[in-house]
Amino acid sequence: MTNHSETTGPSENGDITYDGPGPEHQVTLRTPAELADALPYLLGYPPEDSIVLAALHDQGGRGRFGGRARLGIPPNPADWPSAARQLAQGLITGSERRGAKPEQMVAFVCQEPSPGETGREVMLRLRPLAQKLRTECGRLDVPVIEALCISAGRFWSYCCPSTGCCPDEGLPMGLPGTSVLAAAATYAGIQVRGSLRELRARLLPRETGADRGQESALDAANRALVPRILAEDKRAEVAAQTLDLAERVMRRFAQASFLADAPAADLRDDALLRDEEAASLILGLQDRTTRDRAAEWMEGDEAAPALRLWRALARRCVAPYGEHAAAPLTLAGWVAWSTGDGIEAREALAMALGADPDYLFARLLHQACNEGLDPESVRRCLRTEREARIRPADDDIDTGGPGEGPATEGDGSVGGARCGGGAVGVRGGGGGDGGVRQDAPPAGDDAGSGARNTTAHRGRGVARAVPDATPARRRRPRPDGSGTAAHPAPEGTRPTAPGGGRTRPGPSPAPSRTRPHAAGKGAAPRRRDARQPGAGLRRHTPEGRA
Repeated sequence: MTNHSETTGPSENGDITYDGPGPEHQVTLRTPAELADALPYLLGYPPEDSIVLAALHDQGGRGRFGGRARLGIPPNPADWPSAARQLAQGLITGSERRGAKPEQMVAFVCQEPSPGETGREVMLRLRPLAQKLRTECGRLDVPVIEALCISAGRFWSYCCPSTGCCPDEGLPMGLPGTSVLAAAATYAGIQVRGSLRELRARLLPRETGADRGQESALDAANRALVPRILAEDKRAEVAAQTLDLAERVMRRFAQASFLADAPAADLRDDALLRDEEAASLILGLQDRTTRDRAAEWMEGDEAAPALRLWRALARRCVAPYGEHAAAPLTLAGWVAWSTGDGIEAREALAMALGADPDYLFARLLHQACNEGLDPESVRRCLRTEREARIRPADDDIDTGGPGEGPATEGDGSVGGARCGGGAVGVRGGGGGDGGVRQDAPPAGDDAGSGARNTTAHRGRGVARAVPDATPARRRRPRPDGSGTAAHPAPEGTRPTAPGGGRTRPGPSPAPSRTRPHAAGKGAAPRRRDARQPGAGLRRHTPEGRA
């Protein structure tokens, strides 16, 4: 593939072509140094603590870049074989589903040295991981023709045995923005954004003294709103108030002056959003139908302020309300995907699954985004839902009166993927996870670095109520005339008093921090062991967690 001893001219091993937006932006890469410099442009950001595979397809004797997949390096080396296997399988099978199996592969492992460690020591420590990548790709008949380690501003090739062109101390990376590819990308209008660490910082609570005030506001909103959401005759009223408040905050954001600096813009948005408003919105969005209505702010002038609001709400999900961040993180991921930012979309959705591994809407969007599907089918569904509310209701639509069954995941919402379900990998029928099609591991152009770290945000015995979502569609009666089918309680739940939420045990009557969750009428609260953040997502996938 690449020439380790040449910097220009044709290669008997074949060159690699990077295709920009048009044929005039095509760039040929011939050396490991050019490959290393190209990595941020292949992904759209500089990777950190990452395993990256880039597929190559034959094009007239040259390798043309195809799909890319990234996964965070597991801290435990015992997990490296499974991570390498799923990354290779995900990218290769994903490419096959899109019609073209890659002929070759390029592998990268990127990690900065720990204190007291050198870049060469990182390279040696990660060598077994690179070898696992080569083995797994070779097992699927896709050879790795170059494997590079990037650390401490230098790079090493695991495929070149010669110390003449690849010395033990590695070779220095070029200055950012000085390569031929950087010039071509600039000319084509392609930008490399900040690191994933910077992106995640926009979605995580800040460790400040203001956390106590936000937690108190969440406690108060929890006591005030959860009983009303659980009450059949009050749920729609809470939904309307939540959406009205969200629209008012979005208008406030839209009227603020533009700030190019992302951290400064986030701080400004935080100042524009009061603790009590954030708490009411976070609790209100736990209702599935309210969340789906909020997802309609996905395009046009509504998208930018909506995305800013969902980021701000995710930053307000302080301990012990970290699990509540699944709703705003999923909305942030959806709006990012809808507006063409797949990188933030995948990262936000992976973080949503870290906050709540059972969050179906995030799981479906994550799968669809990873598989490179077009979000237009979901947008079309949401537009249809919005227009249907404006037009006179059909005969089979009911706003939800006493005795009518509630809407549940999978029976009529975007989260259950009734509209455009094929776009998010859903079969018809059944609520909850029963409607999820189990496909092969997803393979996207880029992967989330993993889920939101919820160790500090999910503890302290948070109990979640599992109420009905806002009624949306009248159930068809059973053949025996018994009316609406009963919804089975989720596995592992216990019956409780009607309308009651289970609170953490203890001698003092601490307020119940409950989370409304759409899992069927009368379903009992579920408790996840707070000592196991991300429980239920034990496998590595090419796009973080799926």
